[in-house]
Amino acid sequence: MNNRICFLLMFVAFSFSKAFGQNLLTKTDSTSREKGGYSHHIVVEFRPASVLSSSPFYKEHNGQEQRIRSAFSGHLKYSFGLPTGSLGKEVFRNTEQGIGIAYFSFRGGQEFGSPVATYLFQNAEIANLGKGLSLGYEWNFGLSTGWKPYNPQTNPENLIVGSRENAYINLGMFLKWRLMDRLSLTGGVDITHFSNGNTEYPNAGVNMLGGKIGLQYDVSKLAAAEVKATNTLQAHAFPKHISYDVVIFGSWRRKGVYSFGSQVASPHKYPVVGAYFAPMYNVSYRFRTGLSLDGIYDGSANVYTEDYIVGTQQQFFKPNWNQQVALGISARAEYIMPIFTIGIGLGKNVLYRGADFNGTYQSFALKIGTSRSSFLHIGYNLKDFHEPNYLMLGLGYRFHNKTPSFLGH
Repeated sequence: MNNRICFLLMFVAFSFSKAFGQNLLTKTDSTSREKGGYSHHIVVEFRPASVLSSSPFYKEHNGQEQRIRSAFSGHLKYSFGLPTGSLGKEVFRNTEQGIGIAYFSFRGGQEFGSPVATYLFQNAEIANLGKGLSLGYEWNFGLSTGWKPYNPQTNPENLIVGSRENAYINLGMFLKWRLMDRLSLTGGVDITHFSNGNTEYPNAGVNMLGGKIGLQYDVSKLAAAEVKATNTLQAHAFPKHISYDVVIFGSWRRKGVYSFGSQVASPHKYPVVGAYFAPMYNVSYRFRTGLSLDGIYDGSANVYTEDYIVGTQQQFFKPNWNQQVALGISARAEYIMPIFTIGIGLGKNVLYRGADFNGTYQSFALKIGTSRSSFLHIGYNLKDFHEPNYLMLGLGYRFHNKTPSFLGH
């Protein structure tokens, strides 16, 4: 993600999400507005972590000759909850979403740099454990910048990070203990992954396992009557139906090609353009599933090189266009939350030429609602569960969407 395009896409995502949140009140019916407004929260967190080493670089094979074992990050976050009295509040109780910023420091990892991440996040209660104690989960997704990438002259040992900007992904579980009316203590465990999505080389990625502790302050404390109403409301019956998602996406990628028995990185960037059509059965407010017809043009597919070098340059060759397009079918499942939808897919190409399209592919996507039926699409594609493929940055629209608006009652 080593250019301004990725930053711009993330900025657009943040802006749409923020605008969506600000406009909820104007679109909520008068009944909801009389019952209550939004909750707003400020959170400060500290997250120590252990770096999961998978390369000799972490084990003193770096310019500092120090083991890179641990990292530390500080987080400042803002979140909001849907208005009391709205359908979304009834269905997704004790759910918050917002924007965060974090600073990371790696012990002994001067060749990594000290990245700063800006991210979207969402958390929700899993279970109420009683006496002001609850169990919840949270995910973070955003963009980190400030890394020191691999450079054959100035940073030759760092074969882990290949770009100054990298995607930031985090998933964790936590306990939340209400200390007083407006103040809560949180603590839990999480996993973190940094990657450039195969847009630059190298892309081994950085993985961490850690803990977190923080304080949350409720800026807009709900009145006792509103809290009681939230706990007693019952959601409307869900109208089960089939909707149809149409998504168009694109990105770019780097490619490693086997030569002389090992993989050689191509110096070129290759375009990726794709689309899919997915009829989805909407089971409930939280879940939909279905099949998808997936089309892809991958400019790096079946690129090859001969086992010889011309001068000092390895020569890379592209095949005919019909070896760089494919049509596949995938099974998909999506977990639905306010504003955001998280989806996974498992598929196989059925019409293709060339070995690169053989096997299975897996997709992971975050859909960010920009209106009731349109959304931004940020996803990633793997091959055979382990081989990085490409990013999927695009736009989508949902036809025949009969899910009631979360903004009304």
